[in-house]
Amino acid sequence: MKMLKVTLKRSIIGKPEKQRRIIRALGLRKINHSVEHKDTPIIRGMIHKTSHMLEVTEE
Repeated sequence: MKMLKVTLKRSIIGKPEKQRRIIRALGLRKINHSVEHKDTPIIRGMIHKTSHMLEVTEE
């Protein structure tokens, strides 16, 4: 299965609580923190909702 590397590029300060929870659920804590997730529809949906704050690369 493909893996996605997700990196937080913008701060969550001032963002709606729903977006903050999505970022936390992805496992991201600080700016430039990266995590890897399996490429599933659930993860893709989370990325889609917060794409303006993230950088995603496929591995």
